[in-house]
Amino acid sequence: MASYSTKEAAEVLGLSQERVRRLAASAAMHAERKPRGWYRFDFRDLVLLRTALELEKAGVSPRRLLRSLRDLKRQLPPDRSLTAIRITLEADELVVTDDDLAWNPESGQVQLGLQVPSAGGDVQSLDRRRARPVAAERRLKAEDWHELGCGLQAQSPVQAEEAFRRAVELDAGLADAHVNLGVLLHEQTDLEGAEMCYRLALRADPESATAAYNLGVVLEDMGRPEEATEVYRRAIEYDELLADAYYNLSRLNERAGDRAAAVRHLRSYSELVKGQLDE
Repeated sequence: MASYSTKEAAEVLGLSQERVRRLAASAAMHAERKPRGWYRFDFRDLVLLRTALELEKAGVSPRRLLRSLRDLKRQLPPDRSLTAIRITLEADELVVTDDDLAWNPESGQVQLGLQVPSAGGDVQSLDRRRARPVAAERRLKAEDWHELGCGLQAQSPVQAEEAFRRAVELDAGLADAHVNLGVLLHEQTDLEGAEMCYRLALRADPESATAAYNLGVVLEDMGRPEEATEVYRRAIEYDELLADAYYNLSRLNERAGDRAAAVRHLRSYSELVKGQLDE
């Protein structure tokens, strides 16, 4: 499984290295340490760091976050990945969701009339919608999970998201899996999650025009037009035929008052679209 340094994790999450170290400590993470004391984070660590950041922003104290994550680890089946669940703050109450199941990790109280097993209980009820034995799942390779996710994406986005997460956990170099996961998160308006996925895709494949373009779209949605402009330019460098990138650049240049650049990019967009229609 690929891993990321503190510096790389900070770049992906848009944080300082010191903030990453502090979040890692508050989230009770056990990231790998190299001989010189350097941290190495895997994909699951990055997801947990982002969750810790969101909860910290919502006002959850480091002590409460640490206690809740420890409780959660005891409540989940041993083979259940933290990347497959969601942790949110609702009316000052932490809520964990896993498919149709929702509960408070601090009290163990179940929501929506569903049941959650106590620690050491029947862990299969936490995962009853997954019929495959764990051993069979482990035989699937990253590419298999990615292919499965692609097949599920249109009709079963929840299961597709799970498959893409498993794919990138096994192989962080699968840029397409990061992109597809980012698309699903973007559709759910999880903009921070989508941004992280697209940046991880670009780390896996620095010349992915699709990842750069999608990152530009999510940055626009987050109200960061200057950054979006930069990654749209990168997308065009990687694929000169990416018509939508020219169009979006034209819009952003127009808003920024760069009329000449706006006209130039709009002309490129029009020529590309016309050429596609003539084919």
